[in-house]
Amino acid sequence: MRSFTYSRAQNVPSAVSEVTSQPQAKFIAGGTNLLDLMKIDVESPRHLVDITRIALDSIKANEEGGLRLGALVTNADTAYHEQVEKRYPLLSHAILAGATGQLRNMATDGGNLLQRTRCEYFYDTQTACNKREPGSGCSAIGGYTRNLAILGTSEYCIATHPSDMAVALTALDARVNVTGQNGERSIPMLEFHRLPGDTPHIDTNLQPDEIITSIDLPAKGFAKHYTYIKLRDRASYAFALVSVAAALDVEGDTIREARIALGGVAHKPWRKPEAEALLKDQPATRENFQKVAEAYLEGAKGYGDNDFKIELAKRAIVRALQQALEMEGAS
Repeated sequence: MRSFTYSRAQNVPSAVSEVTSQPQAKFIAGGTNLLDLMKIDVESPRHLVDITRIALDSIKANEEGGLRLGALVTNADTAYHEQVEKRYPLLSHAILAGATGQLRNMATDGGNLLQRTRCEYFYDTQTACNKREPGSGCSAIGGYTRNLAILGTSEYCIATHPSDMAVALTALDARVNVTGQNGERSIPMLEFHRLPGDTPHIDTNLQPDEIITSIDLPAKGFAKHYTYIKLRDRASYAFALVSVAAALDVEGDTIREARIALGGVAHKPWRKPEAEALLKDQPATRENFQKVAEAYLEGAKGYGDNDFKIELAKRAIVRALQQALEMEGAS
């Protein structure tokens, strides 16, 4: 780990000011990902701005009738919050599928969205990686790819985004509220993360001076018909090969609305509203679920070791939709 300076911000304006005035500065909260990357010299900020004393650690109602999650609320407190468990059980289940209890006690909701990929080549500083060193190449292409992307890839990067929480938030149509030098703005989860293109080192559409302040959940939480499936190599503390967040609004045997987001398959949580629309006002049948699965994986490309993920993702979508249909949660 390289040497760095440190300061503690007391409010959002001072945090934004410090991170923009210091060269190569970064915000730090729980530090569950950043500190690991600093130890192996993948990240080497010269200054850390500690934001843990800023009052962004509450969960409360928002103006749209949903919930607002403060950026500094821990993953554990979010997952076990009474209103989250009751109104947004999909989110609670997704969070509990990730990491360990110890990490969830430290990791923050804002930080969870900013996790960096767990691609082996990104972590290995002896290999070429466009995410770590733009323009150096992608060692994963032609290398070991079991855990890597099959959708939205480019010749520059086939890494995946690791968050479970972000997959559920994408399915729920959440919004991320941020503040920077130019004021406040709200970013839909669908637009928050980026595909790699030719700039895979840029993970999100946040500006360098912006800080996440909260996450807004809409009023509709799909608390009755939902599921989160996470397929992985081992049951504990493993990132998804494929994960599926599925939520249905069902009336009788007819689907009024469907939400599906995939994890472990792309540089961002993968959602296709145009594919979801295939289920709108349609019978809730396995045949229709399979049609949606095919639409979601259209254009998927394997890279050898991860070819199996294409069929695995299709089957996971069908299974998740069937489980969501059979689920009978809170009214």
